[in-house]
Amino acid sequence: MAVAERRAFAHKINRTVAAEVRKQVSRERSGSPHSSRRCSSSLGVPLTEVIEPLDFEDVLLSRPPDAEPGPLRDLVEFPADDLELLLQPRECRTTEPGIPEDGKLDAQVRAAVEMYTEDWIIAHRRYQHLSAAYSPITLETQRERQKGLTRQVFEQDASGDERSSPDDSDDPRHSSGSPDDTPRSSGASGIFDLRNLAADSLLPSLLERMAPEDVDRRNEALRRQHRSRALLTLYPAPDEDEAVERCSRPEPPREHFGQRILVKCLSLKFEIEIEPIFGILALYDVREKKKISENFYFDLNSDSMKGLLRAHGTHPAISTLARSAIFSVTYPSPDIFLVIKLEKVLQQGDISECCEPYMVMKEVDTAKNKEKLEKLRLGAEQFCTRLGRYRMPFAWTAVHLANIVSSAGQSDRDSDSEGERRPTWTDRRRRGPQDRTSSGDDACSFSGFRPATLTVTNFFKQEAERLSDEDLFKFLADMRRPTSLLRRLRPVTAQLKIDISPAPENPHFCLSPELLHVKPYPDPRGRPTKEILEFPAREVYAPHTSYRNLLYVYPHSLNFSSRQGSVRNLTVRVQYMAGEDPSQALPVIFGKSSCSEFTREAFTPVVYHNKSPEFYEEFKLRLPACVTENHHLLFTFYHVSCQPRPGTALETPVGFTWIPLLQHGRLRTGPFCLPVSVDQPPPSYSVLTPDVALPGMRWVDGHKGVFSVELTAVSSVHPQDPYLDKFFTLVHVLEEGAFPFRLKDAVLSESTVEQELRASLVALRLASPEPLVAFSHHVLDKLVRLVVRPPIIGGQIVNLGRVAFEAMAHVVSLVHRSLEAAQDARGHCPLLAAYVYYAFRLPGTEPSLPGGAPKVTLQPATLAHGPGRPASLYLARSKSISSSNPDLAVAPGSVDDEVSRILASKLLHEELALQWVVSGSAVREAVLQHAWFFFQLMVKSMALHLLLGQKLDTPRKLRFPGRFLDDIAALVGSVGLEVITRVHKDVELAEHLNASLAFFLSDLLSLVDRGFVFSLVRAHYKQVATRLQSAPNPAVLLTLRMDFTRILCGHEHYVTLNLPCCPLSPPASPSPSVSSTTSQSSTFSSQTPDPKVISMFELSGSFRQQHFLAGLLLTELALALEPEAEGASLLHKKAISAVHSLLCGHDADPRYAEATVKARVAELYLPLLSLARDTLPRLHDFAEGPGQRSRLASMLDSDTEGEGDMGGTINPSVAMAIAGGPLAPGSRASISQGPATAARSGCALSAESSRTLLVCVLWVLKNAEPALLQRWAADLALPQLGRLLDLLYLCLAAFEYKGKKAFERINSLTFKKSLDMKARLEEAILGTIGARQEMVRRSRERSPFGNQENVRWRKSVTHWRQTSDRVDKTKDEMEHEALVDGNLATEASLVVLDTLEIIVQTVMLSEARESILGAVLKVVLYSLGSAQSALFLQHGLATQRALVSKFPELLFEEDTELCADLCLRLLRHCGSRISAIRTHASASLYLLMRQNFEIGHNFARVKMQVTMSLSSLVGTTQNFSEEHLRRSLKTILTYAEEDVGLRDSTFAEQVQDLMFNLHMILTDTVKMKEHQEDPEMLIDLMYRIARGYQGSPDLRLTWLQNMAGKHAELGNHAEAAQCMVHAAALVAEYLALLEDSRHLPVGCVSFQNISSNVLEESAISDDILSPDEEGFCSGKHFTELGLVGLLEQAAAYFTMGGLYEAVNEVYKTLIPILEAHRDYKKLAAVHGKLQEAFTKIMHQSSGWERVFGTYFRVGFYGARFGDLDEQEFVYKEPSITKLAEISHRLEEFYTERFGEDVVQIIKDSNPVDKTKLDPQKAYIQITYVEPHFDTYELKDRVTYFDRNYGLRTFLFCTPFTPDGRAHGELPEQHKRKTLLSTDHAFPYIKTRIRVCHREETVLTPVEVAIEDMQKKTRELAFATEQDPPDAKMLQMVLQGSVGPTVNQGPLEVAQVFLAEIPQDPKLFRHHNKLRLCFKDFCKKCEDALRKNKALIGPDQKEYHRELERNYSRLREALQPLLTQRLPQLLVPNTAGFRNSLNRASFRKADL
Repeated sequence: MAVAERRAFAHKINRTVAAEVRKQVSRERSGSPHSSRRCSSSLGVPLTEVIEPLDFEDVLLSRPPDAEPGPLRDLVEFPADDLELLLQPRECRTTEPGIPEDGKLDAQVRAAVEMYTEDWIIAHRRYQHLSAAYSPITLETQRERQKGLTRQVFEQDASGDERSSPDDSDDPRHSSGSPDDTPRSSGASGIFDLRNLAADSLLPSLLERMAPEDVDRRNEALRRQHRSRALLTLYPAPDEDEAVERCSRPEPPREHFGQRILVKCLSLKFEIEIEPIFGILALYDVREKKKISENFYFDLNSDSMKGLLRAHGTHPAISTLARSAIFSVTYPSPDIFLVIKLEKVLQQGDISECCEPYMVMKEVDTAKNKEKLEKLRLGAEQFCTRLGRYRMPFAWTAVHLANIVSSAGQSDRDSDSEGERRPTWTDRRRRGPQDRTSSGDDACSFSGFRPATLTVTNFFKQEAERLSDEDLFKFLADMRRPTSLLRRLRPVTAQLKIDISPAPENPHFCLSPELLHVKPYPDPRGRPTKEILEFPAREVYAPHTSYRNLLYVYPHSLNFSSRQGSVRNLTVRVQYMAGEDPSQALPVIFGKSSCSEFTREAFTPVVYHNKSPEFYEEFKLRLPACVTENHHLLFTFYHVSCQPRPGTALETPVGFTWIPLLQHGRLRTGPFCLPVSVDQPPPSYSVLTPDVALPGMRWVDGHKGVFSVELTAVSSVHPQDPYLDKFFTLVHVLEEGAFPFRLKDAVLSESTVEQELRASLVALRLASPEPLVAFSHHVLDKLVRLVVRPPIIGGQIVNLGRVAFEAMAHVVSLVHRSLEAAQDARGHCPLLAAYVYYAFRLPGTEPSLPGGAPKVTLQPATLAHGPGRPASLYLARSKSISSSNPDLAVAPGSVDDEVSRILASKLLHEELALQWVVSGSAVREAVLQHAWFFFQLMVKSMALHLLLGQKLDTPRKLRFPGRFLDDIAALVGSVGLEVITRVHKDVELAEHLNASLAFFLSDLLSLVDRGFVFSLVRAHYKQVATRLQSAPNPAVLLTLRMDFTRILCGHEHYVTLNLPCCPLSPPASPSPSVSSTTSQSSTFSSQTPDPKVISMFELSGSFRQQHFLAGLLLTELALALEPEAEGASLLHKKAISAVHSLLCGHDADPRYAEATVKARVAELYLPLLSLARDTLPRLHDFAEGPGQRSRLASMLDSDTEGEGDMGGTINPSVAMAIAGGPLAPGSRASISQGPATAARSGCALSAESSRTLLVCVLWVLKNAEPALLQRWAADLALPQLGRLLDLLYLCLAAFEYKGKKAFERINSLTFKKSLDMKARLEEAILGTIGARQEMVRRSRERSPFGNQENVRWRKSVTHWRQTSDRVDKTKDEMEHEALVDGNLATEASLVVLDTLEIIVQTVMLSEARESILGAVLKVVLYSLGSAQSALFLQHGLATQRALVSKFPELLFEEDTELCADLCLRLLRHCGSRISAIRTHASASLYLLMRQNFEIGHNFARVKMQVTMSLSSLVGTTQNFSEEHLRRSLKTILTYAEEDVGLRDSTFAEQVQDLMFNLHMILTDTVKMKEHQEDPEMLIDLMYRIARGYQGSPDLRLTWLQNMAGKHAELGNHAEAAQCMVHAAALVAEYLALLEDSRHLPVGCVSFQNISSNVLEESAISDDILSPDEEGFCSGKHFTELGLVGLLEQAAAYFTMGGLYEAVNEVYKTLIPILEAHRDYKKLAAVHGKLQEAFTKIMHQSSGWERVFGTYFRVGFYGARFGDLDEQEFVYKEPSITKLAEISHRLEEFYTERFGEDVVQIIKDSNPVDKTKLDPQKAYIQITYVEPHFDTYELKDRVTYFDRNYGLRTFLFCTPFTPDGRAHGELPEQHKRKTLLSTDHAFPYIKTRIRVCHREETVLTPVEVAIEDMQKKTRELAFATEQDPPDAKMLQMVLQGSVGPTVNQGPLEVAQVFLAEIPQDPKLFRHHNKLRLCFKDFCKKCEDALRKNKALIGPDQKEYHRELERNYSRLREALQPLLTQRLPQLLVPNTAGFRNSLNRASFRKADL
């Protein structure tokens, strides 16, 4: 185990009780894997045990609340108004209540009515909404709170792609303006440039010298400004998956609706209009074969048609004029049809006959058929008048709804429509819990389609034999087939227009199925829309919430075939009779269309001439509130005579039957097949059924059932379930006390009722689910009443508590099971939750006046504190029974009974707890399944008990009796045990139970003694802990316990529950403080650490005792983070998420907004800092650098070798020492020799968990009291402090800003954080330059994910969770994310900075401060190096300046690495695009130089580091902006000029020098990037950069080598060799400074023979840099071996280039060194190479074989060239390069760069007049030049090599004439000779050298002639003397000289210039010289001819003779011209003629 660990450990263990350690040690020896962290607490209570909390109530009593100042007072105790009673009026959909007004209601109806009108009663916790459970922090709320964030400015966002084009440097603004590479001492133009730049703004107070404390204070004040208030708002919201504490208030119970469709009937038009037609709409489900809605009747007839029925109509009620209807569909399916049936007035003839005219006649033929129509109209009119009250079936059609819905297209059908997700309870508000829609193929939604208008054109005529629903279903099924039979039928053509659309949310003018007005109903006169009642296709489980009592009657068929007499046109009349008298028919039948609202009778349509008709009619009746035994339905059967015959009645009754509606107190419904009597029924028939054969009655078909009819009730009063009916009946009987009572066939007396009641309670579980759910509120209310108010039967209290409790359990279970699909995540049934929350009340303590007294309106809806409380509200229980109270079972006045009733009343919560505790196994199982319900019931009962009994002011310890609390304790214990035992059998149940228990305890905290609740929590923890020891899979249990803790901590008064304000009492530990025994105790303070502070920051006993819940939470976290923890990654995530969610809640909580309060809250989380610090090795390493994890901790540990294990076990010897073993306490040495235990790093945390943990740490650091943090830091041991710094380092890395681009390209999973490009480069740079080795050595490479147990958590690789799983975010969303991320990065970095400042404050006095400050500085440097916002950098740089000014020795005395790092980062920021950053960075850099200067009067170190940094920065960074860096250089210059303090020193001058040097390097390096494609420019720039590095040999050497490499690549071997020679000279120069060795070259001088250029390398004199100063010339090349290597490379390159003579020179320098080293092997090789070289020289002596190069002068003109404008160069090209080749190459290259038509080649060599050039174009002038040697030089330059090596002067000639043409007649032919001198000699280290000097000479025509003649003469001489002779060449030359045809040949020259003596005496000399030349010429011709004669063969004799003839002619012609003499030549010359051929007299033509 590493020493660091041991030490850190000792530090922890100091506070461990000795006994505990001994135990630990013995455990170690026995090998139990117990981790160190488990015992790190000062009271010695291991973390696995829960410490006894302080007694909450006692602590509060002992502290008066006003002990706390102002805002903190609210943290001490719960607010007084924490609990309140709310009465929430029940929402009524309709404007009228719709409750029966009848006076006498029986008990059941009365109970129902009461139930549907009562207000909801809510026990409300006023602050509950502040807890995360109720107002969770979600993505949306975060978004809301992120509004108004300021955008942080980041470099990488600012940079964008502003300047991406490669040639922007040619924009004059960017270009450096001058290519000047004059030596830096006179960098005139560079200086000029820099001088002219504008500086950035200066920091005003930078140059003042302030006290460090003031600087710190000012910096801190600035850091405090514009800070984000809530850090966690900027972090992604906590994970939804983990939010076990999430609750929502249940929705209040509401009426159930399915998906609602609005159908509007617009018009109905037939081909002929002769009579009124009536429509009926209804929905049918083919698959379920069920009619799924009631009928809607509509009437679209014109007024004229309606007029035909005047005789029969009363005034129609407005409700019957509706033309639109809203249908509700709970189970949408593709099998639903909207069926439209049409009816007409009854007329003579069967249906086919009546349809005929409609099918035959067409509207177009109206005129043709006029008479027929008239006849039809008349007939219709007669029928209407006579038979207007009867209808007949006419036609029908159906619309397939699925087609409408799908073809209309889902307008906004989301991908998550019902089919794909289980909607939450809130989503179901409108649809209700039935939405188990869409299984498989019937996924079909009617809620979001586009409205459609249909025109239905085809109707099918009704067939008399096929009118029943069965037939209809067959037709519908057939309709769906492609080959439908119906299609073959002849249709009735018509046009029915209907609109189908989704119903609006709150439609206006709507009538409920009871015809009540639904809100909003603006005007009662508006035409209404009807809500159509749904008959759902399958069960719907929803409780009734309003009064509804409807009866539907469906006559199906009648069989009168055996009935004698005229019975053919049959109709059935229905009446609802209240008695037997005809006048007792009640008006309860709903009207259809255009009639009165209610009628007393209704008829079925007539099927013509049919004795056994079928019916499709539906009669809808409103059941009276009180149905009695006498109420019955009476059916009368009539024969209607259609033909008016005299003496025949219109209708003849032909039969009667009836149905009594009540039987044994139950409503009769269902199908009936009734016998029909021929006679009127006898008196008092109504109590019997027609099945009873009454005497003397005649029956059709011998009393057989001939009439089939069905009754359906839709009622919220009649349960229609035998078990429920019986239960309600019994309960009501008991309430009414009306004995004896008849139940079914038995008569109940008081004696038997109890037994019946018990039986019915047991039988409740048999009730069918649908009615049970519908009546669940009633049932539960009655059961509660039975528990609380046991009935008194025969004067005896009957205790039904147990049976009622069991029944309740079963009912709850049944309801749950029915609604399984609608459960929420926690397995709660929303319906039951809503019951408890809204509907449940304590019986008898009504918060309204008992009996019939008027209801009191409550002012502020809170009863507990209402001002004018009605006196009756809080009657003590004894008074709450008044004589008017219907609950009394006996007549009022009997006092005894009243007393006994009072004695019998119980408290529900006490009874529930008791029954639960004592319940048997079967019931207990049912209760456990739904424990939450009973817990919530108890809680509400307790709350109501406190509120209504005014007990809120009672102290908590006295609120509830002890036995009740005992029951609770027993209950909690047993449920806890169930959780633990079931976790392996039924995890889901265990989870639900666990949560229910936690919520229950959380609720209790608001009601009872909190100390008691804490003790329950502790007991539960102990239970779990015991089980953990033996659990096969402890992770599951731990997960549950974590959820449990999280829910408890979700309490809205969590902070108060932790006693945040009570000061911690110092731990009363019996053991003496051990901390003083080790020298390691504390880093800084001489006194021992303050145990109070330490216990606040550790999970100490005192901490966990006082902050009980926080202690539990953090302990869970600590245990989860232990290296050996099981199932780690899941637990990590859970534990961290819990803390994160709480902190988010605190941030969002208005109660903790004030800083002082938040600081108190933060104290609850201080141990998080130590926890995270100790977990450091397992956190995801965001920094991914080589120096993994413990960069700084290890640095601070003086004698750490390897990385120790952070969370390993105690080293036994250390433990022994502390526990008082044999080792002396002070003997550290001996301790450190203890055997190191094997490192176990445990499971690494995922990136996501790590990031969340870190953000929590930052939250604590941000909000905690700085003074407290300072005291804590002061007590930390060195390694711990190091780890803290590591933690901060990691925080910076984890929250680094990724940039907008990252958000755009992030791929939801694979995006793994890459350090941005810059950081990576910089690592590379620093790795090469500095001493990163230390870190590299320590790094432990490991997989970034650790060993993930479960792939599922691999998603944690994303560093920020995707806000959702969509990857395609909108632009705005990405903008927003970048905005938030930027703010988070800034805030996180600022928090780190604040903490670093605190640490620095602490460290000031310590003796170990150097190492710590170094570590602090590293963190600061890291922060400056990562992507940061401008805001942060201003503060970060301010901190860095303060650090450097306080501790300069950090940078200037320790290793150079920090200084190098800092320079690099400052330079990078100096080049920022954001001016604020530049301002601060240049200030920092300036102060750094000043600081360095003040220490040693020169700032060589900073100079060098800055120079090196610049080169690497510019060389490697992609989007580097040099113009900005230039501005910073200028700013630094400005500082230097304005710094008064250093005026007298050389400082300003040195700064200036450095700035210019940097400026040069910058300009060149930047250009180098641009000229990647232009080899000359590139080499030039590399050259210039190397020049800039003359101050740092290492770098210059590197650049020389770079250049050599580039040259070799381009094939310029000579140049590559030169680079190597220069490098060798540089090394030699430095070696000479170091030691004086005979065998070594003396420096550059020794290399002169190789190249005259080498002397440049002596530029550095030792006064500037002494070579032994550390860091200089440290490379491997600066050694003798290095020198040898360089020389060998040079020789190799020379050989490749064919410069063998130079090889010899190189080896001359090399051989002495090898000889000195006695390296004979190498010497042999060298001499071998020399031999080869000399041999090659011999073989290639003439030089033609070796080609050295061709030279061209290239001039550049035009602003486009930037630096090159007006520059001339001599280019060295490969040997046989033609002018056209180089011309083409350059033209092509620059055209590619500047674009087409920009580049022009100037074809001549004349001087260029810039004014005549087009400024938009780029001009290049290329001229061939030749090396030029003076005569004296030619003496030395003997060989071809000599004449091609060391060339400095070049010559070219340009012919011209005075009028501008190049060539003219001889007398005007002038010539300009131009001599160019270059800066350096060729070959040099680059292939083009600037022309530094230019001389021009103009030759007059005579002089031109002289030169020409001399040249010809030389050619002749050469050809003649050549050896061996070359006849061909000789003849060519001769032919050119003497041939007669030569234009402008010698003869013409003589005739022009020698014919007459010139006028001007100045020209005499030329004249004479020309004459002499001609004489010489003639002589040479003669010699040549002679030679030729000797060489030719016989075949050329003739040719020779011809030559001789030509020659003699020439000589004759010349003779007279050559003989005349010039008169003046004889006179002595006084004028001193200029000798034009004398080199010294050249006119200097300087540029």
